[in-house]
Amino acid sequence: MIRPSSPLTMLLSRHTRRREFITFLGGAAAGWPLAARAQQPGRVWRIGVLETTSMALNAANFEAFRQSLRDLGYIEEQNLIIEYRSAEGRGERFADLAADLLRLNVDLIVTRGTPAVLAAKGATTTTPIVMAAMGDPLMVVASLADPGGNITGLSGSTTDLEGKRAEVLKELVPGAVRIAGLYNMGNPVVPPLWNELQTAARKLGLTPQLLDIRKVEDIAPAFADATSQHADALIVSVDALTQKNRSFIAQLAAGHGLPAIYVSKEYIDAGGLIAYGPSYPDLYRRAAIYVDKILRGASPSSLPVEQPTKFELIINLKAARAIGLQVPMTLMVRADEVIE
Repeated sequence: MIRPSSPLTMLLSRHTRRREFITFLGGAAAGWPLAARAQQPGRVWRIGVLETTSMALNAANFEAFRQSLRDLGYIEEQNLIIEYRSAEGRGERFADLAADLLRLNVDLIVTRGTPAVLAAKGATTTTPIVMAAMGDPLMVVASLADPGGNITGLSGSTTDLEGKRAEVLKELVPGAVRIAGLYNMGNPVVPPLWNELQTAARKLGLTPQLLDIRKVEDIAPAFADATSQHADALIVSVDALTQKNRSFIAQLAAGHGLPAIYVSKEYIDAGGLIAYGPSYPDLYRRAAIYVDKILRGASPSSLPVEQPTKFELIINLKAARAIGLQVPMTLMVRADEVIE
């Protein structure tokens, strides 16, 4: 019989306590925030951002990205530097901006939109590229499940949703006969959007009209053309040019009394009437998770490209009243947000 105070008992007790302490540490480490486990001490990461518009115009999306990075333990001016470059609505600038970021030896590039991704892809085959949103990722990856190469991220499912936007617009303006599409056909992802709109419009008994805009000077004449051709409604495509000039486009739509549907909430914040599409802040939040995985050692080639999981229908009643439009209750009850 071993007495409680014997040396053997004391030794066993010490070993037991040591095992319990190690077990506690292991369990605690599993429960520590990812941020505490993800960082390399003393390492400062440099991320390049290749964007369509300024940080001010992109505030809602970019803050979602930043907050997600903070949640993962990346703090600007401590272990993170963000190099933000904007094409300011001019797609031809992306190649030079991508080259500029690479000269800074960024660890990774985050992009939005097809021209930005294509420019980054053309500039590097080694630096990881994360798409915050792209209309058709298959333009730059081998497959969604197995991207290959140095590019991964998120799809904006832009093309797949164009027909749905036409349906929403027809419901919003039941008497519509002619529907116009405000598209920058110089953007490689846009011609498929126009094809999708033509197909959807004809199924809905609508006549499609193309308004091709390549620069800001084309926008006002395009609205004049829509009016002269008696367009009843308008779809505004996603593009660096329309993103940069969204307030101007919303003002022209109101001035011409033309009901217009957009791809995201940022257009509604600029005065637009109605939007249907993925939540871009949610896409940016998820893009930060890709960034974290890659900085911790994952290869972009093995990270599947993901689809949007959160979609939004947003209606601006103030814009509707400005053009004398009564929004059907069927749309109102389905809306994720109604702006009074």
